[in-house]
Amino acid sequence: MSNYRPLTTNHQSLNMSAEFPIPRAAYVHVPFCRHRCGYCNFTLVAGRDDLIDDYLRAIELELQSLGEPREVDTLFFGGGTPTHLPPESLGRLIRAVRGWFPLAEGYEFSVEANPADTNREMVDLLAASGVNRLSLGGQSFDAAKLRTLERDHTGDRLRQAVELAKAKIASVSLDLIFGVPGENLEVWQADLAAALALEPDHVSTYGLTFERGTAFWSRLIEGELGRLDEELERAMYAAAIDRLTASGFEHYEVSNFARPGHRCRHNEVYWSGESYFAVGPGAARYVQGRREMNHRSTTTYLKRVLAGQSPVADSETLAPADRAREMLVFALRRLEGIERTAFAAKTGYQLDSLVGEPLSRMTALGLLEDDGNRLRMTREGLFVSDAIWPKFLNR
Repeated sequence: MSNYRPLTTNHQSLNMSAEFPIPRAAYVHVPFCRHRCGYCNFTLVAGRDDLIDDYLRAIELELQSLGEPREVDTLFFGGGTPTHLPPESLGRLIRAVRGWFPLAEGYEFSVEANPADTNREMVDLLAASGVNRLSLGGQSFDAAKLRTLERDHTGDRLRQAVELAKAKIASVSLDLIFGVPGENLEVWQADLAAALALEPDHVSTYGLTFERGTAFWSRLIEGELGRLDEELERAMYAAAIDRLTASGFEHYEVSNFARPGHRCRHNEVYWSGESYFAVGPGAARYVQGRREMNHRSTTTYLKRVLAGQSPVADSETLAPADRAREMLVFALRRLEGIERTAFAAKTGYQLDSLVGEPLSRMTALGLLEDDGNRLRMTREGLFVSDAIWPKFLNR
């Protein structure tokens, strides 16, 4: 395995660069699902549980490329559906990962879960394994909306999953989707009310997107599905902001709301432009200023790793200016925005010299607020944030 080094070309360099500290966060991608929902474009395989043993072996091999255990503050298992793994397989995965990524004091260990898989046995296993944050991909409580989204749970099953998780897991997060074909504002308001009634610690709200390559994209092109009116989607997002903040949630990132002390610390690593490890098919890492992504095909990933080859499909080292622009965009996703002197100290660039023209334009349009010290999105900017980011990334 001497030629197998997917995480970095030189492990010793992890200890040598003050500019790029050793990552304190790690992500593990678990690609298995019961089925692929029509809107999903994530790296996953459905109906291929025969690959689970090979996947576990591959993860154990890929982790060896770290050279030595790396203590982390945050650990995140995403997917796919980590909880789709049989309990014995999930337990084996957690033991292997925690051996290479020991958890620091005060850690956050998050696992994504499907409500259909979230039973008492699974929750007990996660709690006993040190998981202290569970993110439930509920999406909705409404039966018709769940059918459109091709979800495999009911509203009642989602309620049960939240209650089971709250009994054992310190922080429980719930994902919701709005803007689904056939949905109206009343349905979305009912979803928000149902979520709040369960008193989760964190809520993520996402507007449905139609991604190329998904079944929903094909159905959109063929006229089987239609997008909701933009003004209706805007009203839904506004309802989420107003309802959740009025209920004591902090709106701390474009799509994320948390009760005090329950922000997703792992995602804040990404938004802060910090480094992080990652393993598994399709996993992307940022180590020593270099971005790498493993092959998105699970079977190709497995073949490469089990043959002693690197699974990396793409890699790049960003130029300092490009890295600064990317850091700006990530930081602006957070409602607190970015402070000018801190940005200059971290990147070596002044905001005005780096992105002066689009900054002035977005501020004049009322999409950004600039008090001379801190730059942040306005409420109006939140509604069109996806259109703002390219303005800062393009030279």
